[in-house]
Amino acid sequence: MTSRTENAMNLPPLISVAELARQLAGPQSDMLVCDCRFELAKPQAGRQSYEHGHIPGAHYMDLNTDLSDLGAPDQGRHPLPDRETFARTMRGIGANDSTLIVAYDAGDGMFAARLWWLLRWIGHGKVQVLDGGLQAWRAGGHGTSANPPPARPQGRLQAKPPLTTVVSHEQVLENIGSKARLVIDARSPDRYRGENETIDPVGGHIPGAHNRHFKDNLTADGLFKEPKQLVAEFSALMQGRAADEVVSQCGSGVTACHNLLAMEVAGIAGAALYPGSWSQWCRKPGMPVATGTD
Repeated sequence: MTSRTENAMNLPPLISVAELARQLAGPQSDMLVCDCRFELAKPQAGRQSYEHGHIPGAHYMDLNTDLSDLGAPDQGRHPLPDRETFARTMRGIGANDSTLIVAYDAGDGMFAARLWWLLRWIGHGKVQVLDGGLQAWRAGGHGTSANPPPARPQGRLQAKPPLTTVVSHEQVLENIGSKARLVIDARSPDRYRGENETIDPVGGHIPGAHNRHFKDNLTADGLFKEPKQLVAEFSALMQGRAADEVVSQCGSGVTACHNLLAMEVAGIAGAALYPGSWSQWCRKPGMPVATGTD
């Protein structure tokens, strides 16, 4: 395994504040910076924070309207958008097949990771997440702007074969019996155990799923842990399984992407996403539910 994973475009999945600042200060290049801040309990708060101040030139991407296709409740709280619709959204802010896209959020990367995963899902490998997000940007002494981003021509980004894998509700249900895959739940331990559930109508987890809270991927200062540490932690959880035998899920398919990003940083590429996650599972009639530790 390499010290920094490189994806299909030979690009590390993370970019540092120093490197982003260097690129933004240099000659104009085909780059888009996307602000993904969001609050689940206050859906307008992310955009309001963006309008108050963001990395200069950044475009705002809304979890509900840009990074999801909110529809029938039995699809979960944040179903994936249609691939072509999402590609069209990205073209609307000027994205091309050659564009480097950098995603960030308020700090822990949970929403930025969703954009990172979606772009790779439509076959766009030139995408990175800002390590430490806006918090690290400001801590590095860099300013923000309330100005809208400069206009770009309509982009030409096209959806291509996916660089990611998804599994369906039916596949996860079948896996309870077959145990062919390891399911990793990215929610907090209390929600995994079925305690303090305030978002979804049922508490608990998918039987057989193991818990890896997405915040365990970060250091105390909000940066991703070093690859060697992530390798050790995920290897202990996977117990010899290959990455393509792993499924990542969470509450609604958002923080699960954070675990997938951390696995890429560790050089453990190829795990799948269950997009509907717990919010879909618990709304399907008759689905088995486990509580406590598993």
